[in-house]
This record gives sequence, structure tokens and C-alpha cells, in this order.
Amino acid sequence: MITFQNIGLSENILKALDEMGFKEPTPIQAKAIPFILENEKDLIALAQTGTGKTAAFTLPLLDKIEADSKTPQVLILSPTRELCMQTAKNVESFIKYSKDLKVLAVYGGTRIDQQIRNLRNGAQIIVGTPGRALDMINRGALNVNTIQYVVLDEADEMLNMGFKEELDGILAGTPEDKQTLLFSATMPKSVLSISKQYMKSPEEISAGKENTGADKVDHLYYMVHARDRYHALRRIADVNPDIYGIVFCRTRRETQEVSDKLIQNHYSAEAIHGDLSQQQRSNVMERFRKKKIQILVATDVAARGIDVDDLTHVINYQLPDSIEAYIHRSGRTGRAQKSGTSISIIHMKEVGKIRATERRVGKKFIQAQVPKGSDICKSQLFSLITKIKTTEVKEEQIGPYLAEITEQLEDLSREELIKQFVSAEFNRFLMAYKDAPDLNTSSKSQDREPRKRNENFTFTTVSLNLGKKDAFGIKRLFSLINQFPQMRGIEIGNIQIQDFYSLLEIDVNRLQDFLDTFKGENYRGKPLEGKVSNEKATGYDQRGSGDSRRGRGGSRGGRGGDRRSGGYQRGGGGGGYKKNYGGKSRPDRNERRKRR
Repeated sequence: MITFQNIGLSENILKALDEMGFKEPTPIQAKAIPFILENEKDLIALAQTGTGKTAAFTLPLLDKIEADSKTPQVLILSPTRELCMQTAKNVESFIKYSKDLKVLAVYGGTRIDQQIRNLRNGAQIIVGTPGRALDMINRGALNVNTIQYVVLDEADEMLNMGFKEELDGILAGTPEDKQTLLFSATMPKSVLSISKQYMKSPEEISAGKENTGADKVDHLYYMVHARDRYHALRRIADVNPDIYGIVFCRTRRETQEVSDKLIQNHYSAEAIHGDLSQQQRSNVMERFRKKKIQILVATDVAARGIDVDDLTHVINYQLPDSIEAYIHRSGRTGRAQKSGTSISIIHMKEVGKIRATERRVGKKFIQAQVPKGSDICKSQLFSLITKIKTTEVKEEQIGPYLAEITEQLEDLSREELIKQFVSAEFNRFLMAYKDAPDLNTSSKSQDREPRKRNENFTFTTVSLNLGKKDAFGIKRLFSLINQFPQMRGIEIGNIQIQDFYSLLEIDVNRLQDFLDTFKGENYRGKPLEGKVSNEKATGYDQRGSGDSRRGRGGSRGGRGGDRRSGGYQRGGGGGGYKKNYGGKSRPDRNERRKRR
């Protein structure tokens, strides 16, 4: 049996591990540590999120460093600031009794001059994000000529985030005889390309099945209408009073919006995303780790580096674009031999994504029913009773008031006292969910609710910097709009797709939503820009809303306009396009035969 005691690590490292409560190595640690200690060969290590990859590569490297030399010898590259800081923090714990070793984290969002000064004081282990590390190299502050070991941590995510050029720039300056260690949860073609370019006949090891989820995670999904997504989230949180988890959103804007709503509704929640300063992100993470925050709302990128073992839930407010991203998300719970729950809130057209993810993860996804008001009240009631029974009574503090309290309550019987006491806390849930509607829906089209439309709108014309030259059309326009929750339900009039831009009429009351939505967003790598236009959109009359234009045979908009010169009519209630012959409907087949 492999233990940390017999795996080959030095006494100083073992002493630190013992204080940290490390007993037995995880599967990836048991394979990677002996290999790195005994070999100078390059290594590709594949393991799921949350399996201890950081210790797998840092522990053996710490024992291979020349402690007498203060020059950088180990370079660990991480995709995000949070993961960079977390890795450096772990290394600091590991070298607690290795007095001559020093680690330094270099990352963006903080002053580079201070990091340069710290680097000049000497450090053998550098943990950095690709952008800041390359900046330090270009400034001459970080000399990578002395690097003996390079670790690419979460390599798949670094490439997903577009750090290919930075990695090329960093690795090109490192010695050819260095040892390169690539750790990743997945092995896409982009990672394989990096390994072929910068690694020499690498050994490959893996722990567990690649691209699968943690064994102790249950996977549930709730199916609701898109407009009910937030209401479903609230009910999930309410039916789990002791929830301690992460809600994943797709965009920074959505992350902040969901967090703001939760806070307004008196939940213990905070957001973490790229628009926050490093100090703000660090403060939020510190409070979350100390459980002063129950619900963290995050983007995938910002959540990298969150190292918390006892999360109860991961909630996908929106399904991610890739199955790998889902696996990364769900891997945040069910750690350290504990169980966890991964929840997805989906609409009726996302069942196919659930089935594909289910096949990759290798576990059955259970469709759960969104809790009803009675379910939530019952859960909250028994949670309250448990808290009362387990609350520590501080006799010294409460003693002086007991006589007066007893006197004021002496008219109440034991049963009445219990009712009054429980109702004081419980009534707010009874009121909140009184006559609460059923949010559950199904994937069957007949379950869709008809959308009521108001034709009395004032439209203004706006432009979007995407056109035919971007392979952009009406279908992709509505697909783009539907990605943003704040744009759902927006009323749209005429649309005109030009070569380099598009014009569309929108409800003037939603103008600011439109302008704000596309700030900082990209479409296939192109920064989006929306603005008010003086031009007139003279194309199709689309008078409908973003989230109603789905599928054939469904409603395509409230009132269809037409183009009288043989164009297309997008009509109310019709499914597909309808050719217009001089303003008249196309005759049916029998009528055409008669005319022949």
C-alpha cells in the first residue's frame, strides 16, 4: 500500500503534510509523485477536477530543487489568478519546514512593480498566469533561462481561454533540457498540439476515466420555462436551507444580475467574475471559504482555483457550452470522500444536451420536480427545529433575563409556546409561497404556454456590427439575442442585414438593455458593438420577441409584415416562410392545376 511515508518524499515535506492532515495519496498522486521523483522525462497526467493534481506535481518538485540557489527553477503556469494564488498558497504550506525554499505568485490585476521587487529578492518556485509571466519576461524581470521544470496546470483551460500565444512566448525562452509536466482534466487536440511542440516523448499517466464526473456526485435537472429560471433557483435554495454551493452562469453580466437578485431577496450570496478587482475577488473568496457566504455566483473562469472540499451543491443556472466544462463544474462538489449534488436548470429544448452529458459522465441524470411551496415550508420547518435543538445555550449570558422571559410567557401552554415560537420564523415562507404556481414543464411542445403580445410599441432603430460578411443572418441574430437573459422577451420590429452591419427596430423602452448587453461581449472572436442608428430598417417586419422564434410550426411573431415585391411574410401563427405573390397568398396546388 502506497502512503506518503513510503512514497519517497523528504522529512520536511512529510512533516508539513502530517500537520495538514494528508494521510494517503490520491490515485493521481500515487502515480505522478514517484515518476517525477525518479525521472527527468516529460509527463502528461490526466485526472479529473478535484483529485489532488496540485500536490501531485508540486510535492516531488520541491524535493528536486537546489535550495542553495535563489534563481527561478520551477515555473508553474495556471489559467486564472485564483488558481495561481491557490497553488502558491498550497506550496507555501508544503514548504513550511523547508526554510531555504521560497515561492512567488505573479498574476494580473495587481501592481507589477511590487511583484518585480519580490522577484529580485529571489524565489525558486514561480507560479504565474500566462499573461503576467510573459510580461515579466519581456521586461527582463523574470529570467527563464534557469528554469529546470515547467508545469502546465489545467492546460486545457489555458488554451480554451486563448493563451496559446502567451504559452508559445514563454516556453520558447526556456532551456531545451527542462522537464515539462502537463496536467489536465481533458486532452483535446489543442493540448495535444502543445505536447507535440514542446515535449519530448512524454510519458502519459491517468487516474480514473478521462472526461467523467466524480463518483459521489448525484446529477439532477429541473425543466422550466426560460423566464422562470431565477424563480426555480430560489426554490432550490429554499428547499435546501443548509446549501453551501456555487451557482454557475455563462456571462459576467448574468453572474452579477443573479447575485444582485439573491441579495435583494435576502440570501447569503455574492458574485465573483472578471469585472471585479483582484482585491474584491480575494475578499469574496475568503468570506466564501469561511462560510460567511452560502451561495457563490460565478463564471467558469472565475471559479478556477476555488479549492473547497465540502460544497453541498453545484448549480448550473445555464448549461455550459461544452461537456468538459460541465464536468469541471460538477467536480467542485463530491470531494474528499463527501457526497454532493450537481443541479442543472434547463428549458425544454436542452434535453438533448442533458442526454449527451449523461452519456459522457456515465451516470443517470434524474429529472426532479421544482419544489412546491408546501415542500419548501416543510423543509424549512424541520431545519429550524434542528437548529433550535442544536443551538448552544450560554447560561451566563441568558440567565439574567430568564425570570422576566418566563413571567411574560407563563400564560402560554407548552403547545401554544411551540406554535408561537415556530411561527415567528416560519410565517415568512408561508406567505412567500402562498398560492405559488407550479414551475415544472416538459419537453412536449403542447406544454408551451401561448405568449400574449401587445402591439402598442414605439420602436427605435439600432445597429449591430455584424453582417453578411460575418456569416450573420436573421437566425443567428435571434440565437445571439437569446443567449442573454436580459434580452429575452424584447420586442423587435423590422430587421435588415447589410454586408458589414445589421439594423433592427427594438422597443424604445428596452434600448438601454440592448446597448448594455453587448458591451464587452464577443461573437466568434469579434467584439460586439450596439448603437443607436439614424438609418431606417426596411427589411422584414419581425414584430415578435427574441425567445418566441423557435422551431417550425410555432409562433413566429405577433403580427407579420410583408414585402410586396415577392418577398417573405413572417406571419403570426404560421411556422415557416410564406412566399408572397404581389401581396396575395400563393394559390394551392389544385387551383394552380385548374389555371393550366
